[in-house]
Amino acid sequence: MVSEKEIKYAYNLINNSLKLQKGEKIWIDATDIPEDFVCEILRQVHKVGGFPFLNASTQRINRQVFECYDDSNFVNLKTELDLQKMKNMDCYLSITAPMNSWSLLSLDAKKLHNYKTIYAQNVHFKQRVNHTRWLICNYPSLSLASSAKMSYDEYADYLLDVGCIDYGKMAKALIPLKKLMESTDKVHILSKGTDLTFSIKGMPAVICAGANNIPDGEVYTAPILNSVEGVISYNAKSVYDGKEFSDVKFEFSEGKIVKAHCNDNDAIEQILNTDGGARFIGEFAIGVNPKIHHPVGDILFDEKIAGSLHFTPGNAYADANNGNVSAVHWDLVLIQTEQYGGGEIWFDNVLVRKNGKFVLDELKPIDAL
Repeated sequence: MVSEKEIKYAYNLINNSLKLQKGEKIWIDATDIPEDFVCEILRQVHKVGGFPFLNASTQRINRQVFECYDDSNFVNLKTELDLQKMKNMDCYLSITAPMNSWSLLSLDAKKLHNYKTIYAQNVHFKQRVNHTRWLICNYPSLSLASSAKMSYDEYADYLLDVGCIDYGKMAKALIPLKKLMESTDKVHILSKGTDLTFSIKGMPAVICAGANNIPDGEVYTAPILNSVEGVISYNAKSVYDGKEFSDVKFEFSEGKIVKAHCNDNDAIEQILNTDGGARFIGEFAIGVNPKIHHPVGDILFDEKIAGSLHFTPGNAYADANNGNVSAVHWDLVLIQTEQYGGGEIWFDNVLVRKNGKFVLDELKPIDAL
C-alpha cells in the first residue's frame, strides 16, 4: 500500500521530470525498492501509455554481479547488449534505496576500473546521458536515514517533500543566473583554504530543476579546460567507489590537479589516475535547493545544498562540454554558508554570492524560493 505522498512522488518522476509520452520506452533500474512503489511507478507509466522495461534488483545482487567485471569477455558482452538496449530507449529512470553505503568498499580495483571505463563510459556517459531523458533519484532507506542522522520516518518525509517541490518555479528563478554565467569570463572562488580562479568564457550554463535529478536545484557549466589555477578545499564528506573521503584539497596548475590531499591519499590518487581526464575539471555548479541546508552523505542531496558549489573532477556533460572525457565524474562539494565557514563567488571582479547568499538584485529571488 502506497501513501498519497508516494503516489505524488511517482507521478512527479514520470510526468513532471521525465515527461514520458505515449508510446515512449523507459528503462527502469529499481534497486531495493518496495514492490508496492515499483508497481506505482509502473502504473504511472501505463497511465500515459509508456512501455516500461524493468530491471528490479537489490544492492546485494548487484554487488555480486560486480565480481564478474574482472572478465573482459563478460564486460564487453554486457556493454554491447545493454548499449543496444539503451539506444532503443527514450527515457531512463534509476531509483535506489541503498541498504549499505559501503557495499563496494572491498571490491577489487580492477573490477571497478573495468566497470567505469568500459561499461559505464559507453552505456551511461556516452549513450544514456546524451541521448535519453534520464532521471536519478532515491527512495527512503534506513541507510540513507542513518547517514542523514534522522529517524526513518523523518527522512522519508524529508525525501518525499523535497522531491515534490515546485521545480517549475525554481526553473524560472534560475534564468538570471544562467544568463549571468553565460556572459562571464573569469570566476574567482574564495573560502577557507580556497583561492581558485578559472574561465567559463563562452560556455553554456544549464539549469537543473527537476529534469535529471530528484532532488534538484543547481546551474552548471564547465571551466575552460586549462584555465583552472589555485587551490580548493572541500568541506563536505563524499563517498566514492564505496570509500568515504573527507578534507579533500586539490591544487591546480594549467587546469590539472597537480596535488591532492585528503584522509586517504593513496585512494584519491587511484581515482585521479583512472585516465587522462580524471585530473581535469568537467563541471562547475552552484547549488540552490531551498530545502537542503546540510550534508546528508548522499550526493543527490549534498550537491544541491543552498549556498554550496561543486567542482567536479572528470567527465564533462555534452550540453556544457569543455572537451574533458573521463570515466570519473566526482561531484565534490564546498558549502559557503556562514555555518560552514563562509566564502565568496566573484564573476569578472563583481561579487555574486557571499556566505551562501546572492548579493545581486536579479539573483536574490533564488534565495527566496
